[in-house]
Amino acid sequence: MLELEGLEKGIFRHALLAHFWLISVGPWRDTPVKSVSDMTMPRLRGIVPGKTGQNGQMTALDRYVRLESGGLWRASPDAQRRDVVISFGDATLVISDGAGRPLAHWSLPALERQNPGESPAVYAPDDEASEIVEIADDTMVEAIEEIRAALAKSRPKPGKLRHWITGGLIAGTLVLAVFWLPGALTRQTLAVVPLPKRVEIGATMLGYMQAETGAACREPRANEAAGRLAERLFGHKTMKQFVVVPQLSQGAVALPGGLMVVDYGLLRASDDPAATAGFVLAAQAAVVNADPLEEILNDAGLGVTFRLLTTGEIPPEVLRAAAEGLVTGDASRPPDDLLRDTLAAVQVPQRPYLSVVDARTGTMPDLGDDPLENTDVPAILSDSDWVSLQNICDV
Repeated sequence: MLELEGLEKGIFRHALLAHFWLISVGPWRDTPVKSVSDMTMPRLRGIVPGKTGQNGQMTALDRYVRLESGGLWRASPDAQRRDVVISFGDATLVISDGAGRPLAHWSLPALERQNPGESPAVYAPDDEASEIVEIADDTMVEAIEEIRAALAKSRPKPGKLRHWITGGLIAGTLVLAVFWLPGALTRQTLAVVPLPKRVEIGATMLGYMQAETGAACREPRANEAAGRLAERLFGHKTMKQFVVVPQLSQGAVALPGGLMVVDYGLLRASDDPAATAGFVLAAQAAVVNADPLEEILNDAGLGVTFRLLTTGEIPPEVLRAAAEGLVTGDASRPPDDLLRDTLAAVQVPQRPYLSVVDARTGTMPDLGDDPLENTDVPAILSDSDWVSLQNICDV
């Protein structure tokens, strides 16, 4: 058993929790642990030579318990390359900085290799290749290719139920699908979809959204500032990630998996970070009683809901349509009293937010008296963090 050294504890803890969550529910029970890499000297831990997949044959996912590699990541065509850590998520390639903070999530099945047969291998998340990563380590490259092939080969056929449901439960589920209320089936599905799958769905939708919003803006200091803003609004243990895009008419939109998409123009609309904080909290309050994934399933119908419950998959065309609807539709607006209480609970004043809402839409929500009026509130962000975030798309 080879020992893996020097990995960030946070990455292992998150990956381990995600794996045990995945194997404890429905269609993800048989998903083996995937892992992660080091570019110049790959270090493996926990190769299980005796473990086999279905039909007694070892699969690519069975071979690697934990694999990690370094790489060179370029966020945009005119950006400088930077050293990153490459690892595997749930059907995604995760690009993180040296401290273990995720910078990007790429779908493994959608990954495009730009230079087959050459070294270092160059990958992009889509055929446009506006964002690329270079990987020189042969072990990591082979693992990526094997795992992508394994994911494609093992993708469930329509109508094929996974082994996690016994024959009796299958019959019971079919009966319930016919006679139960549609809402009950949706609630059951939402209850068993784990966080890593929600993150994958949100990342996929973000990819489709960028065709209209423009590519996500990234800059190291601004990314750190966005992380501190998330902690200020949602607590130090939050799993939420902020993604800034060049254009988003709604100001802020919440995606499944805790992804929060923010309009760059919103950051430049006010010198007070409380305005942006207000839009983010409004987007979150709009989904506090309505799961973003639930809205997708309600629009797609019972067929898609049942497919997610039994196979763990949502058709790509459904996610594309949902992403396009978010970009072109009106912003979801929470009840005024809920938004007022939400702003007050995290000590964000109303006035900066209401001023920008009025300037962008010509209407102003009636939130009533601000309980924070004439009181001292903690800073939303430091001046340096706010300036970095305001310039995230200018670098």
